[in-house]
Amino acid sequence: MTRWCRQASALGGLRSADLIGLLRPIDFYAGAQDETGTTVQPILALLGRDPVCYEWLSHSRIHGTRSNMNAIPSPSELRPVIEADRAHVWHHLTQHKAFERTDPRVFVEGRGLRLWDADGKEYLDGLSGGVWTVNVGYGRASIAEAVRDQLVRMNYFANSAGSVPGARFAERLLEKMPGFDRVYYANSGSEANEKVFKMVRQIAHRHHGGRKHKILFRERDYHGTTLAALAASGQPQRSAQYGPLPTGFVEVPHCLEYRSQYGSVANYGERAARAIEEVIVREGPDTVGAICLEPVTAGGGVITPPTGYWEQVQDICRRHRILLHIDEVVCGVGRTGKWFGYQHYGIKPDFVTMAKGVASGYAAISCVATSEAMFDLFKDDPEDPLSYFRDISTFAGCASGPAAALENMRIIEDEKLLANTLAMGERLIGNLRTLQQRHDVIGDVRGIGLFCGAELVRDRATREPVGEKEVQAVIADCSSQGVIIGATNRSIPRFNNTLCFSPALVATAEEIDRITNATDKALTNIFSSKR
Repeated sequence: MTRWCRQASALGGLRSADLIGLLRPIDFYAGAQDETGTTVQPILALLGRDPVCYEWLSHSRIHGTRSNMNAIPSPSELRPVIEADRAHVWHHLTQHKAFERTDPRVFVEGRGLRLWDADGKEYLDGLSGGVWTVNVGYGRASIAEAVRDQLVRMNYFANSAGSVPGARFAERLLEKMPGFDRVYYANSGSEANEKVFKMVRQIAHRHHGGRKHKILFRERDYHGTTLAALAASGQPQRSAQYGPLPTGFVEVPHCLEYRSQYGSVANYGERAARAIEEVIVREGPDTVGAICLEPVTAGGGVITPPTGYWEQVQDICRRHRILLHIDEVVCGVGRTGKWFGYQHYGIKPDFVTMAKGVASGYAAISCVATSEAMFDLFKDDPEDPLSYFRDISTFAGCASGPAAALENMRIIEDEKLLANTLAMGERLIGNLRTLQQRHDVIGDVRGIGLFCGAELVRDRATREPVGEKEVQAVIADCSSQGVIIGATNRSIPRFNNTLCFSPALVATAEEIDRITNATDKALTNIFSSKR
């Protein structure tokens, strides 16, 4: 059977994993009976002798159940792992004092939207890995295979030289981004944004006498965790206690119409954009080099831009010769139902950064996409050793990132996940608006694609926000039901009150309904909502 598996793979151009996908579920089980009642020889035992086949068999799920080969270790077997985690791992965004009394949560397996923890409990992940990342879902064997094959062939060389997947992914990515010509690889979203900040500063020094060095950012937006990215953070609780921060970063007002700073105005979108121009005029247009904005604000409250906003922002940037940097770290690669969030609004940025969904968390990769015109500014004087972009990211040379990204993109295309994102996003928004009718605590529902939020308030008339502890209690209640959702967390004083929903782009109608049904129950339990 091992020989058959390899020969068929060679002759038919199929991989072992592809052949396994053709087998009937019953073929995997020892002692199973076929439709005639005859006991069958388990294909599992035969194919399992092939190391390639074994790898995929050991990660296969048949009709949502785990085979014996893929059984999760028992809680007692995982006890040492939990204790090692408690003793040695410093988790992100976590107060660890509680782990003196309770166990840290350790996930051990994922498939689709489902996760299993060390206690064997199953969860439906409505947050794509906790931070809007696992766009194509868990357990994608084809991405693992692409990464494995690339690492065996050639794992790394510094990005001062190229790689096959690096060149191929750049080409494929830019096909989705008309008007863009170059890709700069990095490791994380924070780092990609910092690369653009450095590019803007170098352009200012080489082409504007150092004048246009200021970078504008928007209240409520978030661009990363490095000190420069925190200097560009519109979320004061993110940057608190990390100063002094780099200078030259200037905040502009947010564009959340539900929290209008200008009272009731006829066209809030245009008014919010004019507020940006007011800051530019105050600072001096000849001092401002770029503005960095999320197409849809993520952790600051899932804020979709109001009508007329982006068109006005684009016009302002062109008139004042200010570069437009769009941070697509969350929105990029399908989250909003288009490849990139900015593509909903007809604008043409100068820089686009991306990370999370680029490889859906299967490998570390981030990118800066820009135009040939921007690229040319860094080769104006080849005799000057300071004229090129003197920057490097060590692991941007790891070939696993673009290899995973290529397969991630293929999955999105072949499975038509952009269309599914739009359809399931409509269902999610619709379900949340139904909950808004049932629960007075929901003040506003907003979102686009599978990127949605529900802002919780004590009083709809005054729009007083619900306290952070109560919001976290809703999340905990959903978790107890086996559903993971999120919320704005320690970002903006008094306004960490928006529930966040971002399931993988493969979500089904049943899974969307389960997420919102759990939220419905949690809101009732926490707020005793009027129905």
